[in-house]
Amino acid sequence: MNKAELIAAIAAAADIKKTEADQALAGFLAAVQGALATAETVSLVGFGTFSVAKRGARVGKNPRTGKQIQIAAKKVVKFKAGKNLSESLA
Repeated sequence: MNKAELIAAIAAAADIKKTEADQALAGFLAAVQGALATAETVSLVGFGTFSVAKRGARVGKNPRTGKQIQIAAKKVVKFKAGKNLSESLA
């Protein structure tokens, strides 16, 4: 499912126009991104939790040359599926 298909599904489920669904999705994404930027967690009960984690620096390998390279530490977004989402996949 791509973004356009998601917008169409939201519009159909909520019985709203696609432009309104697009605005709602954009607002949701901006809110989640803003919360994660301040290291907050975003929990959607039954669906899952988005959080920020620190990934430490490590040594990697360039697949083309085989040389070792240093990979810097950075923050990454993690998602943990909720109970309802996990059970729906079983």
